[in-house]
Amino acid sequence: MSDLNTLVPPSLNEAALTYTIVVRCGADQQSQALSAFRFTQQVLSQGHRVLRVFFYQQGVHWSSGFRVMPQDELNITALWQQLSLDYGIELGVCIAAALQSGIVDPQESIRYELGGENLASQFMLVGLGQLAAASVESDRLVSFGG
Repeated sequence: MSDLNTLVPPSLNEAALTYTIVVRCGADQQSQALSAFRFTQQVLSQGHRVLRVFFYQQGVHWSSGFRVMPQDELNITALWQQLSLDYGIELGVCIAAALQSGIVDPQESIRYELGGENLASQFMLVGLGQLAAASVESDRLVSFGG
């Protein structure tokens, strides 16, 4: 008889699920942003797939390459960057919210004749259509913040 409290990776007991994660919480909701990261990390460690992480509304601030964190706080931007590198996850940032928040990539910097860009590596500016497409392709859409 199996122990019902034992966690078994989904690949062993059921089909793995595909997730899309939406991060809407900004710097004033750091605990929620960290929860989003830890949830995503846990989903991946259990053998599930994360199609895309979409940073929206205040969540776009985590994509800034100009964020400097106090020494006693986790650098959530760096955590997402490393997770993206480790698992090949797309870190999509709502382009409209990013532009309103002063976050630009090289292409938008040229388009609007700005002096430089500040989108952190591994993050990419995308439209809301990317969130819609990911939600259709995913089994679960999980949102943090708001």
